[in-house]
Amino acid sequence: MKQQHKKSKVVSFNKWGYIFLIPFVVVYLVFSFVPLVSTIYYSFFEKYRVGVIEVGPNWIWFDNYKTLLTNGDLITYTTNTLVMWIIGFIPQLLVSLLLGSWFSDTRLRIKGSAFFKTVIYLPNLIMASAFAMLFFTLFSDGGPINAMLQSIGLQNPEVPYKWLQHVWSARGIVGFLNFLMWFGNTTILLMAGMMGIDPSLFEAAEVDGANATQVFWKITLPLLRPILVFVLITSLVGGIQMFDVPQILTNGTGDPMRSSMTLIMYLNKHLFSKNYGMAGALSVVLFIITGILSLLVYKVSTSKD
Repeated sequence: MKQQHKKSKVVSFNKWGYIFLIPFVVVYLVFSFVPLVSTIYYSFFEKYRVGVIEVGPNWIWFDNYKTLLTNGDLITYTTNTLVMWIIGFIPQLLVSLLLGSWFSDTRLRIKGSAFFKTVIYLPNLIMASAFAMLFFTLFSDGGPINAMLQSIGLQNPEVPYKWLQHVWSARGIVGFLNFLMWFGNTTILLMAGMMGIDPSLFEAAEVDGANATQVFWKITLPLLRPILVFVLITSLVGGIQMFDVPQILTNGTGDPMRSSMTLIMYLNKHLFSKNYGMAGALSVVLFIITGILSLLVYKVSTSKD
């Protein structure tokens, strides 16, 4: 009788877990699952507007997907997005590893470390649009950057350098902005992973005569792999969704020569023109690309070698 009473108590307590999950499930179904299913459904329709004339909705099967895969724009904009993500992510990871190892090393006894941790995280709290507007002003033809270069003789005052009209300078500015906004967040994550490593491992390595470089490559980095995989995948997903910075810097054009046009900017153009069928197809393709790249990164990063 006592065992049956205990079992009934467990069941009665367990039901509260399911009750607490109901709000999340409802919100997920209404705001995530239903829009996802409807996006996939409408991607098989032809629906767009030409002036005041609205065409569709007409069921056209996979024609939207065929157009996306054959017109060449998808490959171009995917390449642009990945290039600008890599430009920002590589220095972000290197700087975050360096700062994380400094702040987590108790032997250095860095004074004011709490202040510096707060300062490096602050850019992550500023809106990307505000950052983009700031850099748009800084790198404009008559902006402070050109004025400074002209004052020290590195630029002809009569011919200012057009930063946003050259392919690699425009991409570099977008990548630098992404680095500046996210390196603080990455530093905090990596530092948390480093502080979770057993200090006795570092002490044993020091007793065995290992230097700081050997400790980092042989102990810190291997044990930090789960955090690195998380940072890499989340950064990749965020990079594929890159929109606000290049949108504001290029006024939505993706210039020069569409070299800074990202996948989400391409999607936004279809939404702006009311071409919901093509926008839905592109959203599905984006979902597939994100899943494949994330799975590839996970497999490579977690391989036994």
